[in-house]
Amino acid sequence: MNVVKLAHPAEEVAPKLLGAILIHETPEGTVSITITETEAYSGTADPASHAYRGRTPRNAVMFGPAGHLYVYRSHGLHWCANIVTGTDGIASAVLIRAGRVIEGEDLARKRRGAKVESAGLARGPGNFCQALGITAVHNGVDLLKGAPVALSEGEPVPAALIRVGPRVGVSRAHDWQHRFYLAGDPTVSAYRLSPRAKPSAGA
Repeated sequence: MNVVKLAHPAEEVAPKLLGAILIHETPEGTVSITITETEAYSGTADPASHAYRGRTPRNAVMFGPAGHLYVYRSHGLHWCANIVTGTDGIASAVLIRAGRVIEGEDLARKRRGAKVESAGLARGPGNFCQALGITAVHNGVDLLKGAPVALSEGEPVPAALIRVGPRVGVSRAHDWQHRFYLAGDPTVSAYRLSPRAKPSAGA
């Protein structure tokens, strides 16, 4: 994957990231995960985006350049990973919601728990980061420079397998059709409507 393919609005890049692979090399070993579910967040034009109200120290990575990792803590519990897209200076990012572990399953299970089923190791954004070993120290990492954290293209996904729907668990702009996932894939997370969600206009 190169920066040219990522330098587009999040909603255009998000479906193209399905089938791509995130790889993390650590002293413990390497874990590789094929992406099966994504969500697009369109920066200052998107009420659900961290960048909606402009640049802050927390969201600065979202403003580019493309190809970097934006990592944040969700609800004070879980790390979530986003791939920055778009052009430098314009906030745009794709949340990685779920994936399939294709390398290093034993290490991913050590991080997630011995009883977790294979399909659930990286299901959900927090579990994805835990299985891959992603934390705050990886915020801002350039995924296109190679190890230790890298993004690889993987195998192309046929368009017929891609489904589109509303985003999970957000209260603002929740009905925007910015969630993309592989049809019938057991690693994809379940859809949940936020109890605070209200109908909204938009994309």
